[in-house]
Amino acid sequence: MARKAKDDQPKKRGMDPNVMGLRGETIDQPITDTLELNFMPYAMSVIVSRAIPEIDGFKPSHRKLLYCMYKMGLLNGGRTKSANIVGQTMHYNPHGDAAIYETMVRLTRDNGALNVPFVDSKGNFGKVYSRDMAYAASRYTEAKLAPVCAELFRDIDKDTVDFQPNYDNTTTEPTLLPTTFPNVLVSANLGIAVGMASQICGFNLAEVCQTTIELLRDPDHEIMSTMPAPDFPTGGEIVYDPGQMAEIYNTGRGSFPVRARWRYVEKEHIIEIYELPYTTTAEAVIEKCRDLIKDGKIKEIADMRDETDLGGLKLAIDIKRGTDPDRLMAKLYKLTPLQDNYPCNFNILIAGSPRVMGVREILTEWIAWRTECVRRRVWFDLSRKKEKLHLLEGLKAILLDIDRAIAIIRETETEADVVPNLMIGFGIDETQAEFVAEIKLRNINREYILKRVAETEELAKDIADLEDTLKNKRRIRSIIADELKAVMKKYPSPRRTGIVYAREIEEFDEGPAAVEDYPVHLFLSRHGYFKKITPQSLRMSGEQKYKEDDGLGWYWDSTNSAELLVFTDKQQAYKLRVADVKETKASALGDYLPALLGFDEGEAFLTAVPAGDYTGTILLFFANGKCARLPLAAYATKTNRKKLTGAYSDKSPLVSLLPLEGETEIAVTSAEGRCVVFSTALLSPKTSRTTQGVQVMTVKKHPVVNARPLSETAIQNQSRYRVRTIPASGAKLTDADRGEEQMTFV
Repeated sequence: MARKAKDDQPKKRGMDPNVMGLRGETIDQPITDTLELNFMPYAMSVIVSRAIPEIDGFKPSHRKLLYCMYKMGLLNGGRTKSANIVGQTMHYNPHGDAAIYETMVRLTRDNGALNVPFVDSKGNFGKVYSRDMAYAASRYTEAKLAPVCAELFRDIDKDTVDFQPNYDNTTTEPTLLPTTFPNVLVSANLGIAVGMASQICGFNLAEVCQTTIELLRDPDHEIMSTMPAPDFPTGGEIVYDPGQMAEIYNTGRGSFPVRARWRYVEKEHIIEIYELPYTTTAEAVIEKCRDLIKDGKIKEIADMRDETDLGGLKLAIDIKRGTDPDRLMAKLYKLTPLQDNYPCNFNILIAGSPRVMGVREILTEWIAWRTECVRRRVWFDLSRKKEKLHLLEGLKAILLDIDRAIAIIRETETEADVVPNLMIGFGIDETQAEFVAEIKLRNINREYILKRVAETEELAKDIADLEDTLKNKRRIRSIIADELKAVMKKYPSPRRTGIVYAREIEEFDEGPAAVEDYPVHLFLSRHGYFKKITPQSLRMSGEQKYKEDDGLGWYWDSTNSAELLVFTDKQQAYKLRVADVKETKASALGDYLPALLGFDEGEAFLTAVPAGDYTGTILLFFANGKCARLPLAAYATKTNRKKLTGAYSDKSPLVSLLPLEGETEIAVTSAEGRCVVFSTALLSPKTSRTTQGVQVMTVKKHPVVNARPLSETAIQNQSRYRVRTIPASGAKLTDADRGEEQMTFV
């Protein structure tokens, strides 16, 4: 029979399409089978067994290393060579000595990567804030477990956690470590798996323990009151935004800025940076500064060097004379890694499944898991005490008639019959009889008998107490809280990372000095279209162009370095730097301020005033007849914020906003057609932006609709409306004094 041609061979499934068959033919396999058989097991292995931490706060590599050191007796013993630890750990972790040693380096005190280091090290283990400071080889360094590891392995021999075989079934290892504190939040952790990742920032040990205690008492406890922000071993400062931090706490995702700490040595004109963000290194900062100096973006630095020594990190920056160190550091924060964002992704394995959780959910899961650990420990102690009580009860039955017991043993012909004969003679089980048969002859005395009887009574009390503990959830929680208090007392942990509120920080701003200054003409329409036109362009231009229902609202002769304050109907003010707006021509509509400044949805433009040097005064008139006299300094900020909330009172609609260069007379008009003319000298200055000021015009059903300087009105008989005291109801406008209808922005 002829062999089938190659193309006629039946196609088989379940094999790689690139693998040749037994006869040299190519065997096809669907891509879905390849993914299912080859890729998915690998992906799950990376997620579950390598990259994502579990509820005890450790990845498998960390757990295997620490457990091996515990079994080596390195918790209470002396240090041993790191190479010895690495070699022993390979009984649990087969991934190679280099990977194991790198894992141990990160856990050491000398490396400084953790808030609570678990390895007491001796030798060069590098530094987390240095990229080039390499750690020494494992044959040169020594290590042992830090004292805090006693909290990781407490009662591990009391069945508090499950054990599993190691990779070659020669020994067993714990699936989790029974940590007595929420290490999952205390130790920073980064893991990149397949299709997902985890990045957990470290928190202060004392704050985490106290927060957990409060949650045990009250599940609705406000977490941020006891644990306000993360804490990093490298120190630095968190630029704190309560809303941003609350979002991270609630969802487990987000980011927050962390910046370096520095001091200025005035005599030497040197800035010393002594703490860096956890996410960067000294070398990265120096390289970035070097590039900025080379590009001419930083001219204030004469020299920069790394002076890190045994005393700790120190980056020294020699600054040129006349340089403001605060302004230079604000610039470096913006342009270099001296300020960096720490991303958060609280992805944790819970019962073998990855879950992204907020801080409250993580602590709730930890409390539930720790509760189970304590229950298992109590059950273990209860079982052992019950076993011992059972043995002592058998002993008690025999010791009450010891002569009979001796007679039974003496009359028994074979050793194998001793236990059965004791069981028959005293009605006890085999375990009790074995225990009695092993008693030494010297213990058959009155003192021994009385001690054992007393011990029986004490055991019965202990068993009753342990059984009550198992039934009482409150007692279990009390045990967990007491252990947390003991950890806080035994391992004090002062906070390293400072907290500075974002609103208190002066952000870098090039300022007017860095902006080319020249005369400009500013035009602003009633609907909020803004134009910046140079004098030369204005001379060559024709008529100003506006939309059909729009027109000129405000005009200023100004400079390119000036600022405007733009007010909206949502009690907000925006800072507009004229230099940020492109020059245009009279024939163009200009820039629409709501789009240019990024108004909130539904927010509308009202008016604008020149800010100048923030030494002037403005008058705010409200529909209810009140007027507030405010200094422009109330709108000046140390930061480069472009949006100010609470710019004016929201109790009544804003009718007019007038800049006040000197004392003058103002005409206020109501919807009824009444008018009051008064001197601004009658208005006392206020300091709060949200004040309504004083009552100027008495209004009932007819609100104020306009206010403007008397010189800009068509009023001829001014004395008719002028008042010496306020508030006043005013007088009806005559036809002669009405003139053209007054403009408002209601």
